[in-house]
Amino acid sequence: MTEKKMIYRGAEAEILLSEFMNIKVVQKKRIPKKYRIKEIDTLLISYRTKEEARLMTEARTHGVAVPIIYDIDLENGVITMEYLDGKRIKDIIEDVDEKERKKICRMIGESIAKLHNNDIIHGDITTSNMILKNSRIHFIDFGLGCKDGEIEAKGVDLHVLMEAFNSTHARYPKCFNYVLDGYKKEFKGDVKLVVKKIEDIVRRGRYRR
Repeated sequence: MTEKKMIYRGAEAEILLSEFMNIKVVQKKRIPKKYRIKEIDTLLISYRTKEEARLMTEARTHGVAVPIIYDIDLENGVITMEYLDGKRIKDIIEDVDEKERKKICRMIGESIAKLHNNDIIHGDITTSNMILKNSRIHFIDFGLGCKDGEIEAKGVDLHVLMEAFNSTHARYPKCFNYVLDGYKKEFKGDVKLVVKKIEDIVRRGRYRR
C-alpha cells in the first residue's frame, strides 16, 4: 500500500502526495462534513468533485495548462492528478527581475482570458494557485470554479487576483496591470466591460467600509 503524505489540509479538502501506477501524483480529497446529512454530503462531494474535474479538463482543451487528471473517485471525492514539480508563483514573483515579472504576469493574464473566453471561472485565482513549470503557468485548485458567462463573474475572478497581489505582493504594484495587459491581448469579448466591472467591485468595497 502506497504511503500518502499530507501536503495541505484546508476546510474543504486535503491535498496528499501519493503514487498512482508507479507515478508520483497529487490527490485532492474532499473532506466530509459531519453537520450535513450523510446522503446529502455524499451527493455534494460527488457533484463538486465531478465539476472540478470537468472544469480542469475543459481548461486544458482551451490551451490553459492544468495538472493531468489520472483518476476520479466520485464516491470518495478524490481527484488523482499530475504532480507538478515546479515553483508557485507566490514564491518566485518577488525574486525575479522586473522584466521576468512582467512576462510572468502577462502570461497569467493571457491564461485567465482563455478561461473567460470559454466562460470558465476559476473562483480562487491567487499566486498560490499557479505553478510555473517548463516556462508555462499551470493553474491548480478549481474547487470554487464554475461556468458563468456573465461579466460580473469575470470581473470578480480578476478582482480576487488583484486583491491577492495587493495583499501579498504590495511591493510590486505593477503586477496586476501587467496581468491586465496579457488579458486584454487574449480576451475575445469587450474587455472594457470587464475592466469597468473590476472598478465597480472596488468602489462597492470602499462604500461598504
